[in-house]
Amino acid sequence: MGDPLLTKAALPVTEFGTDELRQLIEDMFDTMHVAGGVGLAAPQIGISLQLVIFGVDKSERYPDAEQVPQTILLNPRITPLGNDEALAWEGCLSVPGLRGEVPRPARVRYQGFDPEGWPIDRTVEGFHARVVQHEFDHLIGRLYPSRMRDFTRFGFTDILFPELERKT
Repeated sequence: MGDPLLTKAALPVTEFGTDELRQLIEDMFDTMHVAGGVGLAAPQIGISLQLVIFGVDKSERYPDAEQVPQTILLNPRITPLGNDEALAWEGCLSVPGLRGEVPRPARVRYQGFDPEGWPIDRTVEGFHARVVQHEFDHLIGRLYPSRMRDFTRFGFTDILFPELERKT
């Protein structure tokens, strides 16, 4: 948090299927796994590209979260479906040590491309919807605290969730 790149809109990916893109994606997955995250956006590692990765089978950081398929998503668009909102706790590798309760659309459709340029079009809800929206925000220069409405629900992870801090 504080890095100017995280406050700017990322550039679209214009070349698909390249060795450089494959290497970047591999580096991003390595970074995400080492950090124990469930998603990562290219701007978080200093690259201004509309590229996010996400997916998790089981997460120590989010022990109650359902499985999210491993996804590589380029040049995404997100469309909220309906007016229902979900309120849940979020953390971020770019805002280390903190968590906040964030309202987000409960159900969304996301569209974009895979690394080879093939279209992706999914309708999701629950944790999957939350993760893709959180990562998408990085591509438009937003961090989750800017979406919060109640800052009494924002604080240090080790204070709010001491049982999780012992595991990570």
